[in-house]
Amino acid sequence: MTETLTIGKALNLGLRRAMEDDAKVVLMGEDIGRLGGVFRITDGLQKDFGEDRVVDTPLAEAGILGTAVGLAMRGYRPVCEIQFDGFVFPAYNQIVTQVAKIHARSRGKLPMPIVIRIPFGGGIGAVEHHSESPEAYFAHTPGLKVVAVSNPVDAYWGIQQAVAHPDPIVFLEPKRRYWEKAEVDTGATPGPLFASRVVRGGDDVTVLAYGPMVKTALQAAEAAAEEGRSVEVVDLRTISPLDLDPVFDSVRRTGRCVVVHEAPVTLGLGAEIAARVTETCFHSLEAPVLRVGGYDTPYPPSKLEEEYLPDLDRVLDAVDRAMEF
Repeated sequence: MTETLTIGKALNLGLRRAMEDDAKVVLMGEDIGRLGGVFRITDGLQKDFGEDRVVDTPLAEAGILGTAVGLAMRGYRPVCEIQFDGFVFPAYNQIVTQVAKIHARSRGKLPMPIVIRIPFGGGIGAVEHHSESPEAYFAHTPGLKVVAVSNPVDAYWGIQQAVAHPDPIVFLEPKRRYWEKAEVDTGATPGPLFASRVVRGGDDVTVLAYGPMVKTALQAAEAAAEEGRSVEVVDLRTISPLDLDPVFDSVRRTGRCVVVHEAPVTLGLGAEIAARVTETCFHSLEAPVLRVGGYDTPYPPSKLEEEYLPDLDRVLDAVDRAMEF
């Protein structure tokens, strides 16, 4: 069955299906029950599944994750919503010292099937602590998997796959893209969760992106085509583990690579990806791997965020610089 869904609605239906499939799935978060969440991702789920499975928690992120650890130890599959990206840091200790380590600490006896949903990135005109890109912190932590969806299809299937996975997953949702629409075949067989994907073919430059920047990269590729340049776009989809074989194949053909993300450039995911591409594809590269990202400043007030966020022009500038070599 094919439906036209927004990313937000796709997540809602994916969570509903996961809860129908497994009675051990429990949702937890601030205002996710009666309100349905700030972005209405959990709208209607408490009404249909009850307050014991869709739990309105206190405003205490460390408590949410600490409780999830105990539930996971008892065989449940908690799905924790962090209301905004900047609110995750009070829970950081629980995530990196407990969630990420208990499976290894117990020598495999205690799996941690916890999903931590985080709306991330800017572009919605929000106040401080509401537009962060914290993915590198979690990707750097062994024991965690990190996924960043960019479209309704991946949102619908990805959240179900994440809930069913035995390991803890930080599930990043591009909040400014929640209302983007696409056709979703809810009866299809999904592809693997931890796999990157070429979303636009090209021959001159490879542009890598994830989450909210995938749309920006695609827009830049369309603009470049008008100037006679053929840009291939790869949606990384998974940040940890990175699936770079499709990236290497692409770069060996194009000889040029640009990595785009909203997070600050310094020590961001682009640095790791650039290093891996350079190590593996050194003899194929015609230019250094270039990075486009946020500036090394705290996220600015909303009236300045358009100057901060990578946009079509900044991506095209990097493509131009890569082509000059």
